[in-house]
Amino acid sequence: MRRYWQIYRTFFTSSVARELEFRANFFAKILQNAIWIFFFILLLLVVYRNTDSIAGWSRGDSFILAASIFIMTAVGTAFFMSIMEIPQHVRQGTLDFIVTKPIDSQFWVSSRKFNFDKIGTLIAGIVMLIIGVIQAKVHPGFSEWSAFGVLLASSLVIYYSVSLMLMTTGVWLVRVDNLWVLTETMTEVARYPIDIYGMGIKNLLTFVLPMAFIATIPASQLVRGADWRMVGLGLVWAAVFFGLSRAFWKFAMRHYTSASS
Repeated sequence: MRRYWQIYRTFFTSSVARELEFRANFFAKILQNAIWIFFFILLLLVVYRNTDSIAGWSRGDSFILAASIFIMTAVGTAFFMSIMEIPQHVRQGTLDFIVTKPIDSQFWVSSRKFNFDKIGTLIAGIVMLIIGVIQAKVHPGFSEWSAFGVLLASSLVIYYSVSLMLMTTGVWLVRVDNLWVLTETMTEVARYPIDIYGMGIKNLLTFVLPMAFIATIPASQLVRGADWRMVGLGLVWAAVFFGLSRAFWKFAMRHYTSASS
């Protein structure tokens, strides 16, 4: 475990050094991400200009919901950026070197690079969360914040697991470069409350395909109070998806025949 921590720290410091080589570009990307969120906020303001509630979600509630998805994706993209390069490793043959290293290959492809330009998204998301709590006039206590934090961590695990499984299909779909678009689609759907859908789709996105646990259910812990049954279900979904992603990665590596064959 100590060896893995040392490797992880090396990956982290090398990523920092890489970003600082092009500082202007680094700060420009941070600003770009923050500006994009600013325009999304303008969209929310336009939507709520003529209505006080959409499917039971007020403007403040929607700020909390959007902030939840922004914070989760910012952290996920920052810490697990390198899984997006799996198809490229397969195509260029560099995956051959990864699987022969004396280290767990999933750990390597998951943590080799960090993406720090999402700092702008993270900061903007935290600011949105604070504004949303104030506008929604809710007063979450320790229980609500704890439930929110646990479910946000669960959503991060689900997001990572789904992204890893999608990128791992690049072992077979070698020339597909835009698999990451599917994860973007997932977060786009999760950005809106599942209450806007009918009961059938709502149950589907909660108990079959846990899209609701990406943002809606974590945000609802602050908006409507802690629901520890949903917290438990979120932890179960996170464990299930992480187990599936781990099993799928091992399956892919057993069937990976290297770039030379």
